[in-house]
Formats: sequence, structure tokens, C-alpha cells
Amino acid sequence: MPPRASKRKSAPPNSSSVTSSDGRSVSSKAKIKELEKIDRLFNTYANSSLGMIDPEGIEALCSDLGVDYTDVRILMLAWKLKAEKQGYFTQDEWQTGLKALGVDSLSKLKKALSDLEKEVEKPSNYEDFYTYAFRYCLTEEKQKSVDIESICELLNLVLGVQFRPQIDSLIEYLKVQNDYKVINSDQWINFLRFCKEISFPDLENYDATQAWPLILDNYVEWMREKHS
Repeated sequence: MPPRASKRKSAPPNSSSVTSSDGRSVSSKAKIKELEKIDRLFNTYANSSLGMIDPEGIEALCSDLGVDYTDVRILMLAWKLKAEKQGYFTQDEWQTGLKALGVDSLSKLKKALSDLEKEVEKPSNYEDFYTYAFRYCLTEEKQKSVDIESICELLNLVLGVQFRPQIDSLIEYLKVQNDYKVINSDQWINFLRFCKEISFPDLENYDATQAWPLILDNYVEWMREKHS
């Protein structure tokens, strides 16, 4: 037996689908207006010949935001935009990222940077941000490692606030050792794991038989000799 036809009246139109005099829904008009504002902001900093915001444009943006070009919040913004190339923001990345942030003006973006810090600090986001920070430094095609000098700067930027004693010590070691000229992704990920899991400065719970990269075995040995 076929189901009986419903006699209920159809629900009134949702407020989001209310149409204006030109036939467009109010919500879609608002979205278009928001996108236009986001694009205007993009064009303020974009290199018109490249069609993207380049390093010079990012420096101008930082100046207007009142933050330093090397401020970790700019790296956090790149993470939120899912920027693929260091020092460049495409229009698609800019649109997607600013819509996700609910931002369509410079003043809103300035305020959003503080909220972005809190978002990144969530455990569910932090490891993703930390991994992204390494990938963002891979500026050449098929590049898989980052030079020691850049790694030291990056460690200071992304882990320095949370793990200052560990990072100062690790950076000191990286600068004096001669075995490694570059750091790969696995080593980078294990630097964070080391800071989170190993008691410092005694390093009592460090077990070299566990799956630690050799560079950390060498670092721990250097630390123990230094403090013996």
C-alpha cells in the first residue's frame, strides 16, 4: 500500500532564503558582499602582475597589522590559509582562509590574530601547525630537508615560548655539532615529541633504545657529558 500523501502545510520559507527585490536571496547577497570585501583587501597587498600577495605584500600587510614579519602569528595565518608557497598567498588561499576566520577587513584580521593563537594552542591543532611550519620551509621542488640555521630560527619561533630551556639547549647543540647540515621531517617531529615527553634538564626518562632519531641520541649524550 503506497504511503499516504502528507496533508501538512509546507514550512514557511527560512529566513536565509528570503529574497530581495532583485530576486537574489539576502544571505547570498551578504556572501557576495563579504567576498568582494575580502578581494578588495587582497588587492591592496597583491602584486598585480603575479596575481598573488608576494613577500613585499606580506611585509606591507604586517606593517598595517602592527606585527613583525617574523612574528609567529604570520606563520599561523599562513597555516590557516593553507598557503603552499613560503612568502606567497594566492587569491584562493586568501579567500578560503579569511572566510574561515570570519574576516573581511584589516581591523577584523588584526583581532583575529589573537583568536588564531588560541586556535593553534589547542592540542588537536598544534601538531598540525608544527608539521606545517616545517613543510612551509620547503621552498624548492622535491626538497625534503631544511638547513640547520633555518631550523634553529623555526624552533625558536614555534617552540621557544612553550619550551624555552629545551629549545635554547637544543639550538646550542645544533649550532656546535658537525654531523648534520640539514634536518628532515622525522627529526623535526621528534623534536616536539622530545620536548613534550622527556624530563629536562636531567633527561632521566630518555631511553636511547626507543625509536628516537640518532641526532637526539647524540644530543642527549652531549648534554650528559656537558653536565657530568
